[in-house]
Amino acid sequence: MRRPSRRLFLQFSGLAALTAACAPRDGKAHGDAFATLRRRWVEITLGHPGTFDPGREPYRTRLARLGAQARRHRDTMVPTATSLWPDLPFPSLDATPARLRAMARAYALPGTGLTAEPGLGTAVATGIGHYTRHVYAEDAEQTGNWWDWQIGTPRALLDAAVLAAPYLTDAQGEALRAAVDTFVPESRLDDYEGNSTGANRVDLCTVTLLRAIAGADPGRAALAASALSPVFRYVTEGDGFHRDGSFIQHGSVPYQGGYGAVLLTGLATLLAVLRGTPWEITDPAARTVLDAVDLSFAPFVHDGACMDLVRGRGIDRRSFGDHRRGREIAAAVLLLAETAPSAERARWRAMVKGWAVRGTAMPMLGAAAQGGDLAFHARLSAVLDDATVPAAAEPAGHRLFPASARAVHRGRGWCAALSMASARVAHYEHGNGENRRGWHTGSGMLYWWAGGHGDHYSDAFWPTVDPYRLPGTTVSTLRLRDGAGGEWGDTRPPAEWVGGATDGAYAAVGQHLYGLGSTLEAFKSWFFLDDAVVCLGAGITCRDGVPVETVVDNRRTGAGLTSGDGWAHLDGHGGYVVPAGQSPRTLREERTGAGVTRAYVTLWLDHGIDPEEAGYVYHLLPGAGPAETAARAADPGRVRVIANTSAVQGVEVASTGLTAANFWTGGRAGGLTASEPCSVLVRDLGDGTATVTVADPRWALDGLTVTWDRPVAGVTRGHPLLERAETGAGLALTFGGLADHEGASCTVTVRLGASTA
Repeated sequence: MRRPSRRLFLQFSGLAALTAACAPRDGKAHGDAFATLRRRWVEITLGHPGTFDPGREPYRTRLARLGAQARRHRDTMVPTATSLWPDLPFPSLDATPARLRAMARAYALPGTGLTAEPGLGTAVATGIGHYTRHVYAEDAEQTGNWWDWQIGTPRALLDAAVLAAPYLTDAQGEALRAAVDTFVPESRLDDYEGNSTGANRVDLCTVTLLRAIAGADPGRAALAASALSPVFRYVTEGDGFHRDGSFIQHGSVPYQGGYGAVLLTGLATLLAVLRGTPWEITDPAARTVLDAVDLSFAPFVHDGACMDLVRGRGIDRRSFGDHRRGREIAAAVLLLAETAPSAERARWRAMVKGWAVRGTAMPMLGAAAQGGDLAFHARLSAVLDDATVPAAAEPAGHRLFPASARAVHRGRGWCAALSMASARVAHYEHGNGENRRGWHTGSGMLYWWAGGHGDHYSDAFWPTVDPYRLPGTTVSTLRLRDGAGGEWGDTRPPAEWVGGATDGAYAAVGQHLYGLGSTLEAFKSWFFLDDAVVCLGAGITCRDGVPVETVVDNRRTGAGLTSGDGWAHLDGHGGYVVPAGQSPRTLREERTGAGVTRAYVTLWLDHGIDPEEAGYVYHLLPGAGPAETAARAADPGRVRVIANTSAVQGVEVASTGLTAANFWTGGRAGGLTASEPCSVLVRDLGDGTATVTVADPRWALDGLTVTWDRPVAGVTRGHPLLERAETGAGLALTFGGLADHEGASCTVTVRLGASTA
C-alpha cells in the first residue's frame, strides 16, 4: 500500500480535533481511556489515517457522494412535532436515525466537503435533540418491533452522537442517554436468554458501549465487555456456537449468513475497539470467535457468496443478498486478522483473497466500493495487491454440521450443500412478512455449484423458483398457505435421525423426512463422492391425496437438456444418472415473480398420488459433460447400491474402497452390520489400512457395535469412545457414550489382513 501523504493526515485532522474535544473531564485515567475508545470507534468503523487516501478513487467519488447526501439532509431538515424531514413522518425508527448518522459520518470523514464543518455538526446535534424529544424519549412507549427500540435506533443515534459530540449540548446528551437507559437498561444484560442471546447480545453490548462512550461511563464500558462472555461459550442446544461449527439463532435456525454475520462483525469491532483499554476483552473463551472463522463461517462461503441454507428468512429479501452477506463476513474476517495470531492472519487473508478472485458473479472489490464500506475496500485492496498473499483455493472435502442439519461438500471444481430439518432444526423460518414460501427448504434441498454458476441462487432465484420443486427435495404437492407452520423457526418436525458420518473426505448423510403440513414420511440419503452425489430415497409414504415428487433438480437456466438411456445432461451445468429404463420427467418454463422473469429446467421423479413405500435412486454429476454422464450410466457397477429400504440405505464404490450405509434401524448392508440406528462409512485407503467412521445422528446411543466382514490385523488408531475392538477374520467395534457426542463422527484406523496374534 502507498504511504499516506501529508495531505491525507491533514484531512483526517478533523477526527483528531473531535477526539480532543470529546475528552471527558472526569479524571485523567478515564479521560485517556475514553479518548482512546472514541478514536478507536471512529478508526474501526470509518477508517483511520493511512487506511485509504480520500483523494484517490473510488474513495473520492464515494466520499463526495456522502457529502452531497449529508448536505441535502442538512438543508431539507425542518423540525416539527410530527417529523424531522417532511418525507419521513414520525416515528421513522429506522430512516430518520440513519440520516442523522450519515450526516455525522460526513462530518467525521475526510474528503466529503463537509469534514468538521460546524454547521453540519450543529445540524446533527439539533436533529438528535429533536428526535429524543418527540420519538425516542425517556417517557416514550415502546411499540412495534423491540429491535428498533433496543438496538437499531439507539445504535444509530449514539453513533451519530459520538461522531458529532462537540456540538451536542449537555441537555441533548443527557436526553439521549436517558432514553437509551430506559429501553436498554443495564439489567437488560443480566440474563442470557430470550432475545438477549447470540447476535442480539452482541448488538446490545455494542449499544451499551456506545452509551458508555457518550457518557464517559466506566461502569457501562465494563458491562459491555463482560456481558459478551456468554456469547463465547459453546452450547449444546439453542442459540449460539456449537462445537461442530453450527451457529443457531431463534432457537432452531442455522444462521451464519444472517445473525451470525452480524455477530462476527460486532465481535470483530468490539475486540478491536476495546483492545488496549481498561475494558479489553480477556476472557480466554473469546478464542471461540477466532475458531468460528474456520469452523462456522468459511465452509458456507462459496466464491465470495454466503450460502442461502444458513441465511434464514433473509433469502428472499433481495437478489445477490448472498454476496452481500459474503462481503460482510469477509470484512469481519479481515478486521479480525489485523490482531489475530500470525498463522490465522496469513490463512484468513489468503482465504478472503481466494473468495474475491473467484467471485466474478458479483466482484467483491467493486461491490465494496459501491456499498460504502471504505475501510473494508481498503483492507481488501491491500490483500489483493499483496503478491506475498496467495489466493487460497476452496478446500476439498466434506463438512457435516449435525447440530444444524447441514452439510457442505467440495469436489474437484464443484461444491454442494444440503439443507435438512430435524427435531432440533426448523424446516424454514419466516417472520416480519419475509420468506413466507420457504416451506420445503428443509426437505433435503440440495444446492450445487460448478464453474461459472456463482449467481445461480443469487439472481432472482427465490422470487421466481417453484417453491414446491426445490432441487433435491421430496415433497407432497399439497398446497400450503403462506407462512404455514409458524413464525420464527417454529417448524421443527419430529425427526430424530438426521445427520450422518464423514471422514472429512466422503460422507453418508441421511434425513428421516416428515413433510411440513402433510402426512409425508420418507427416508432420504446422500452419499458424497469425488465427482458425484448419490441420492437414495425409500419408504416414501403419504396420505394427502395429491402427487408426491422427488425433485432431481430445478436449475435457473435456459440451457439445453439432452438425454439417453438412464441419463440426462444439462448443457454447461452437469449430468444426472438414473437406473436403466427409467427417466425423470422434465419441464422447461419461464417463471415470473417480483417483477422479473427467469427460465428454469426441472427434472423430477413422480411417485404418484398417496405412494406406499416408494423409492428412488439418482446420481448428480456437477460439471460433468454429456460423454462423461453417458459413460457413468453405462457403468452401473461403478457405484453399487447395496441397500435402499426404510431400514437401511447404502452404497459401495470399489474404485475408492468406500462402503457407506445409513442404518435407520439396526441391520445389515453389504459387509456392514450395525446393532443400532447409526451411520457408518468405511474406506480402504489402498495402503494396507482402512478407516471406519461411525456416528449417532439421533444423539441417543449408550452403546453401538459395528461389524465389517473384512480380515483385520489390528487397530492402529482408536477413538476415546471406542470401548472394544475384535479383529481377525472380521472386525467388530463397540462404542460407548455416543449420545453425548452430539452427532459427531468417530473414526478408527485399522490394519488390514489376518491377525498374526
